Amino acid sequence: MSEGTEPLGRRAAKRLRGWGGVAAMAVACGLTASLTLLPLAREDGGAAAAPGTDRTAGSGAPTGTGTDIRVRADTCRNPEASLTPSTEDGPSIRAIKERGKLVVGVDQSSYRWGYRNPEKGVLEGFDIALARAVAKGVLGDENAVIFRAIPTNQRIAALDSGKVDLVVRTMTINCRRIEQVAFSTAYFQAGQQVLAPKRSDITGYDPSLRGKRVCTAEGSTAHEALEENSFGAVFKDEGDGTKDDADLLTVPNQLDCLARLQLGEVDAVVTDNALAAGQAAQDPAVELKGKPFTKEYYGVAAKLGNDDLLRRVNHVLVGYRQGPWQAAYRQWLEKDLPGISGPPAPLYK
Repeated sequence: MSEGTEPLGRRAAKRLRGWGGVAAMAVACGLTASLTLLPLAREDGGAAAAPGTDRTAGSGAPTGTGTDIRVRADTCRNPEASLTPSTEDGPSIRAIKERGKLVVGVDQSSYRWGYRNPEKGVLEGFDIALARAVAKGVLGDENAVIFRAIPTNQRIAALDSGKVDLVVRTMTINCRRIEQVAFSTAYFQAGQQVLAPKRSDITGYDPSLRGKRVCTAEGSTAHEALEENSFGAVFKDEGDGTKDDADLLTVPNQLDCLARLQLGEVDAVVTDNALAAGQAAQDPAVELKGKPFTKEYYGVAAKLGNDDLLRRVNHVLVGYRQGPWQAAYRQWLEKDLPGISGPPAPLYK
């Protein structure tokens, strides 16, 4: 949601029905203020690299200040490869321990992943459980964490500015992003898929999208996919990324797309199937169409150069895969995403 879309709130009160509609309206509109804690910056805005680690393939050791740690996307082979686990404290860990809190950028509008429970008033979900596990691994207390809600297109800016220590927010690891942030080993596998009303003649990510209005989140891999092949869909706003951006087809937060879909302002949404499954659970009038057309892995993101923190996260993930991951999956995801046997195997440099 953005300023200049006031009619959405008025019409939503009349047209959205059920828990899903109310949740979409309340989260996408009522929580806008808390979702804009950080300066707006697009994910591809060229976040400055921080010194400390050679990010080239096969190297996981610190190399010293001044090393060029960016990796060209065209030479990237295994973006999911991360630093080997370690419990050794470094400057990042020491700063967090001195503060006494781990600051984590999360979502509060993705049902089952990171969302504010309207009855309890607390953040819950699969990503929230993982963030608490990391806090326990760093500080010995799963409650020693500050959650900072950030929009999709501000995740990298939040890390680069130091507003958060980590981002745990269904963030896909890919070659472009490892130039901007450092990722943990993968903790979940997902894929892009189309979400549309059940009555729609859209059949998936295929020519049935021609002429359809398709919504995606700014800075998302879904938007990148449409830029590569839109099948004739209309998916860009005039003035995208400027003050004149209408935020209708490209929106700051992915859940805004569900609200647009419910209001009939778009015909379909393209997003991770993991997120779309939660949205379909919120609104029984929509469903996933076709099959996932990409394979993507979520990772915990840290600022480039914060190697000790990243290695500690990877250490936490070693233990997390041995049981806590499965418990979190059963609690938060299995009902809407059945049949997943376990987390992806870690890949190290």
